[in-house]
Amino acid sequence: MSTLQELFLKGRSLLKDLSNPDLEAKLLLLECTSIQEKQFYSFPENNVSRAGERRFYKLVSKRLMGTPLAYITGVKEFWSIPFTISPGILIPRPETELIVEKVLELSSRENETIVDIGTGCGNIAVSLAKELPQARIVATDTAMKALKLAKLNTSRQKTSNIIFARGSLFSALPRLCLEGKCDFIVSNPPYVSEEEWAKLDIEIRNHEPKSALVAGKSGLEIINKLIQGAPPYLKPGGSLLVEIGIGQRDKVLSFFDSGAVWNKVNFFKDLNGISRVALGET
Repeated sequence: MSTLQELFLKGRSLLKDLSNPDLEAKLLLLECTSIQEKQFYSFPENNVSRAGERRFYKLVSKRLMGTPLAYITGVKEFWSIPFTISPGILIPRPETELIVEKVLELSSRENETIVDIGTGCGNIAVSLAKELPQARIVATDTAMKALKLAKLNTSRQKTSNIIFARGSLFSALPRLCLEGKCDFIVSNPPYVSEEEWAKLDIEIRNHEPKSALVAGKSGLEIINKLIQGAPPYLKPGGSLLVEIGIGQRDKVLSFFDSGAVWNKVNFFKDLNGISRVALGET
């Protein structure tokens, strides 16, 4: 039998070509042994069962074949919250936290209504629900699988101020009588073009859902629909916050400028200096 430390070192060596082999080896080891991180650091000399060792090498093999770590462990952290993840649902990215950050900066901390279009695993909706327990949050998605996962994450995080509705873009909002009642509409929509999709890492193309990433030929199709369709549902002074891709700022600005409903438009950069979130205020 191998010890925790021995398995960790072997895993790190096998995963050496990945960007963070130490972290990945540790997380795979925690997954296959069902121990806590504290135990891993406190008792590295503890033996791992034969079954645990076999499972560890199986998980390392899956990772080397390109399966995303989040799909192997079933967990991805977002806004310091562990979200349950499953294949077929987009894995949350750190840059999307910028949407949560900006909503919190703009929020009055009163009984606001927030709509999350295309909620996926619920990472934006649940993060906002925990930060703004007084808010009413509506999370929509076209995929029933995504809504079920978002509901599971809502339950696990014990947030009770989210309701879910199935529908594309704004189609679920009229039946919820949300015309002119939303303080915020937020979305991390598909914004990858068909050309960009072909150049993405094979790990993404082979495992993550194309429909959650690719909007169409230009990559801007869904963003444009969000900008054009949001105003009837926003209160005066309400805000639309949308995640955008690299190099899309100027074109997205032109979408806002095409109508007279937007009183203020701004863009916020992520930690890499890329314009990542577009804000329109009515």
